[in-house]
Amino acid sequence: MKPILYSFRRCPYAIRARMILDLCGIDVCLREVALSNKPKEMLKASPKGTVPILILPQKKVLDESMDIVFWALKKTSKTDKKFLEWLDEDLYGRSMQLIDENDNKFKVLLDKYKYCRDKKLAVKYRQEAKSFLYRLNELLSNQLGLCKNEITFSDICIFPFVRQFAFVDYEWFLNCQLDNLNDWLQKFLNSELFKKVMQKHAIYEH
Repeated sequence: MKPILYSFRRCPYAIRARMILDLCGIDVCLREVALSNKPKEMLKASPKGTVPILILPQKKVLDESMDIVFWALKKTSKTDKKFLEWLDEDLYGRSMQLIDENDNKFKVLLDKYKYCRDKKLAVKYRQEAKSFLYRLNELLSNQLGLCKNEITFSDICIFPFVRQFAFVDYEWFLNCQLDNLNDWLQKFLNSELFKKVMQKHAIYEH
């Protein structure tokens, strides 16, 4: 029996989970949900009702995107050396520092910027968020990934949020002198992995 993944196509946390699961070759039963009409069985599994939610065959529930990421990486690392290297103590530590900043600081400012109706306030939040983007841009100045000279799980985990930020005002983003970050973003946007996980699915009927 396949794990069941409750997801919402555009949610950055759900994109993160779908990309890692697909990269790890883990086949899931994807249930695309309408956030305005959440399935009862989804809410029963995780009353907080946020996506992604992964229900494993033994009925264990993972309802945080990073829990899904590490479950997938640990499962796959048993047979794939690359994923085992991603869990190396040093790389893991540097990766989690960036991901924590992304999830707990940058995402807060991103939401304020994206959903703010006051234009002056939106610019303020955008400027505050930009410092994180400049940091990412600097990390990419001499290497292909954020934490290593190759793409690792930190890149995949942070990419959906940079994407969401960039497309609030893409013209502004392109003029921010974030060339390294924009090149990195474009590679993800054009990747077969991203295109695959962003395919549209019918809303799960329940």
